[in-house]
Amino acid sequence: MSATNDPIIRLEHVNVARGNNIVLHDLSLTVRAGEHLAILGPNGCGKSTLLKTVTCELYPIVRPETRVNIMGRLRWDLTELKRRMGVVAAELPGRQTLTTTGFDAILTGFFSSSTLWPNLHVTDAMRERAEVILQQVGAENLREKPVGEMSAGQQRRIMIGRAMAGTRGEVQMLLLDEPSNALDLAAQRDLREMLRKLAQQGVAILLITHHIADILPEIDRIVMMRDGRIVADGTKSELLTPGRLSELFGGDIQMTERDGYWNAW
Repeated sequence: MSATNDPIIRLEHVNVARGNNIVLHDLSLTVRAGEHLAILGPNGCGKSTLLKTVTCELYPIVRPETRVNIMGRLRWDLTELKRRMGVVAAELPGRQTLTTTGFDAILTGFFSSSTLWPNLHVTDAMRERAEVILQQVGAENLREKPVGEMSAGQQRRIMIGRAMAGTRGEVQMLLLDEPSNALDLAAQRDLREMLRKLAQQGVAILLITHHIADILPEIDRIVMMRDGRIVADGTKSELLTPGRLSELFGGDIQMTERDGYWNAW
């Protein structure tokens, strides 16, 4: 999907505190509809706090110059916002979800619930949408399998499907926080190829990671973060260089590229 002129996220001079510590410092960021981008930085640099600010789970310190505008609005009901943004957290599913089948776990996304409680009414339209999502995330074979019996990679596919269901078909962007965490090499490869297909189908991707290999070939914009600040914002060709990455991560980093993916050591 090509980018348009309409910002989907606009942050201006945002400072966010967690406890007594300021984690984000005077951060400004604009993301336009249809963009694919990666937010890259070392652990503890504020990437996940930025994600929680975008999804209105955290609020900035009130200052005259501060603005948080998500899809043209300054304030959101969180349930409504989730229908527009599919968030996939770094953590794997909780206890209640583990006993739910893959298909039912995707259906829980319509209700933002941990399992399909008896009081929830699942419509035929929801079931039809869940069937489509199962195919989109390549999880047809997981339809009847309990989430707790799945591998970490299979669970991640289902959680991405759950996030897509939660948007009720109105998804503007899929936000992924460290998606390859806890996955072995084969599961990482499968996940990345699945995300590529979603990106090619028009699902906008905002990826938060410290793994260079997570950055899909479809992602061209890189935002680098360090110590709660954006230190660079540009294209892969500009920023994915040994010099830039060595400075960002504080070490001597070398790189290689293959089939549109970059690896660093």
